[in-house]
Amino acid sequence: MKSIQPNPVILIHGIDDTALVFQTMSQQLSRRGWDVHSLSLTPSNGEIGLDRLAQQIADYVSLTFKENQPFDLVGFSMGGIISRYYVQRLGGIQRVQRFVTISSPHCGSWVGYARHNIGCQQMRPNSRFLNDLKRDIHILDKIDFTSIWTPYDLMIVPAHSSCISVGREIILPILLHSWMLTDPRCIAQVAQVLAEPLRQNHAKTPQPRPVSPRYLYQEQGI
Repeated sequence: MKSIQPNPVILIHGIDDTALVFQTMSQQLSRRGWDVHSLSLTPSNGEIGLDRLAQQIADYVSLTFKENQPFDLVGFSMGGIISRYYVQRLGGIQRVQRFVTISSPHCGSWVGYARHNIGCQQMRPNSRFLNDLKRDIHILDKIDFTSIWTPYDLMIVPAHSSCISVGREIILPILLHSWMLTDPRCIAQVAQVLAEPLRQNHAKTPQPRPVSPRYLYQEQGI
C-alpha cells in the first residue's frame, strides 16, 4: 500500500525570535517525514502590526507552493496569532488543513503592556485586533484546529488565554514558555496532530459542534 505523503508544514515563531527557535522541532518533524518550512518574520519585536507580519506568510506561500497545494501551519506564541490572521483574513482558510497554535495568547496577555509598540498592543486583552478575530472565530471550525498550552506559562498571562471556543485543547505540564518548542512531549503532540487523518467533512461548511474535551497530561512532582 502506498503511504500518504504528509502536507508540508510551516512553522511561525514568536516575538523577538527567528526560525532558529524551531531548530529542535524542525529536525524532529523532518526525520518523521515532513517537509518543514520555518519562516523568519521581520521585524519580530512588535514594531509593526501582526497583520503586516501575516502578509509575509501569504507572500511566502504564494512564492513557494503551487496554487492547489494544501499545507499545515504551526504557530508559537505571537506566531499563533499572526497565523490566525493569515487564516481568517488573508485566505489561509482555503489552503491550511491542520492549524496548531502553541502557547498563543488568543485572548490576550497582560505581558503585552510591557511594551507600547503596535504588535504588543494588539496582543493585549480585549484589544481591537483580537476582538476582530474573535468576531468570526468559528471559521476555524472549517479546518482541524488545535491549541497546545501549559498552565505554568508566565508569558501568556493568564495562561488559559490560550484556550478558545473552537477546536480542541492539549494541555501539557511544561514549566516554561520557551520549553514548549523543545520539550519532547510537546513535539510528540504536534507530530501526532499533524499525522492524524483530516475530519471526514473537512473543507465543507461545518455544522456547529461542541468544543472537544480537554486533554491534561499530568506528571508526578509538578
